[in-house]
Amino acid sequence: MAIVLLVMLLLRVRDPVPGMMGKQATVEDIANKREELGLNRPRYVQYFTLLQQMVTFDFSQELWTQPGMTVGELLRKSVPISLLLTLPALFLTTVISVCIGMISAYARGRLLDKILVFFAVLGMSISFLVYIIFGQYFGSYQLGRLVGQPVFSIHGYEPGLQNWAYYMLLPVLISVIVSMGYNTRFYRAVMVEETTQDYITTAWSKGASTSKIMFVHMLRNAMIPIITRIMITLPLLVTGSILLERFFGIPGMGDALLSAISNNDFPVIEVFSSIFAGLFICSIILTDVLYAVFDPRVRLQ
Repeated sequence: MAIVLLVMLLLRVRDPVPGMMGKQATVEDIANKREELGLNRPRYVQYFTLLQQMVTFDFSQELWTQPGMTVGELLRKSVPISLLLTLPALFLTTVISVCIGMISAYARGRLLDKILVFFAVLGMSISFLVYIIFGQYFGSYQLGRLVGQPVFSIHGYEPGLQNWAYYMLLPVLISVIVSMGYNTRFYRAVMVEETTQDYITTAWSKGASTSKIMFVHMLRNAMIPIITRIMITLPLLVTGSILLERFFGIPGMGDALLSAISNNDFPVIEVFSSIFAGLFICSIILTDVLYAVFDPRVRLQ
């Protein structure tokens, strides 16, 4: 409720109607437009109306910039596209980063560990935008010239799973590469801490194999921080990656939200922000539930 109120008040600091109507609009035209959009009603009436729409999942409000299209239609159109981008990226990033983190922790202090840490720090030091520009140039333009035909698209999206690789694979790979540096450092620190625990020493003394120690004992006991890391990024799956969607012309939720902010489209901003806040709250609750599933000691406490 507080988030909905804050978003509504921040959007109404400045009246958007004069900018929408243009310099030639009269005072009467502006007043009529404000009445049409419902901005002439008292703030508390607007707030409770918006709150009722959020509680009842009533997304039938029309977009200010696209009359005839509702917010619900925009959601149904944009959310699946964002998920096609973010779900594969999250899965690949998590699996690869956890594996590299375990290998780096196992080889701690040795040459392999230093090489992996070096590339992780290097990956963290480069801007997201640089990855996008280089990815589009080498992954699409140069690769397309090399094979004689376009391999990856750098703008637009056409629905259909058969088109996924052409439109989505390159931004997914860029997202994975960008996230690898941060996640690898985090999971390495987690795994290094686990290697100092008594149960690892006991497993070694019993003659357990390296693979069993790493992928059974160590991984299972490191699930709490891994779950925390994943659940923090879970709300971002729906909003997508704003930069990737904008630069690749992917009509996902992040691109829709950015366009709504640029055009002062209040219904889209209010609904999308409220959904994001709700997802964040749900992810926190789900994190506690998963703690109890993977670690019975949490349930006992």
